[in-house]
Amino acid sequence: MYGVGTGPGDPELMTLKAVRVLKEADLVAAPGKDVRETAAFRIAVQAVPEIEKKELLPIEMPMVMDREALEEAHRAGAKLLEDWLAEGKKIAFITLGDPTVYSTYSYLEKRVREDGFRTEYISGVTSFCAAAAALQVPLAEGQEPVHIIPAVHKRPGELLYPGNCVLMKSGRRMEDVKAYLEEQDRAVWMAVNVGMPGETLYRSLEEIPDEAGYFALIIAKEESEGDRHNDPGWGAEKYSL
Repeated sequence: MYGVGTGPGDPELMTLKAVRVLKEADLVAAPGKDVRETAAFRIAVQAVPEIEKKELLPIEMPMVMDREALEEAHRAGAKLLEDWLAEGKKIAFITLGDPTVYSTYSYLEKRVREDGFRTEYISGVTSFCAAAAALQVPLAEGQEPVHIIPAVHKRPGELLYPGNCVLMKSGRRMEDVKAYLEEQDRAVWMAVNVGMPGETLYRSLEEIPDEAGYFALIIAKEESEGDRHNDPGWGAEKYSL
């Protein structure tokens, strides 16, 4: 079983390895009730049209925080995957971005591997790297740390750490997030639906609306002395080799 990262939205960001694995797979799995309706499938099918004709395996996952409900769903999903693997089938489990970052695949993969089946991760471009590229903002320079934070599950005071921060899934709490960021000395950018239809980029906190969609991602950099990363001479003396 392969966990295949499809990238954030643009099918051209899928890796050659991801494309090869999808072509070779016997069936394609994805979390949800209908594989064809998932964002990952809509991306992958543009790069690998032949997956339309493959067996598709939906793995239903409840969108809840109840640990027992999630554990039961993970157990049932792993069993479903193992039934196909036991028949010698090769499964490509597709996921947005990269399968190692907040991915359902990691929970299922652990169980499937522990039950004796072979598994693998196929890296994909992450949404925060794609967003930074679209905004032309480096995530880190020199010795700056980067923190990846699931903003939807954090209280405002837990959103930022020293260094540069990526706030994922910020849209559901945008007013709270904006209010907190206004109190901080940070340069702020936001990307919504990066790589997808309707991609929208915001280059300051003032531009960001009070409401945003699920795929809203904020970059908050600790240094706020303007767009100094656009200055080719910045940091040359400090970090020259």
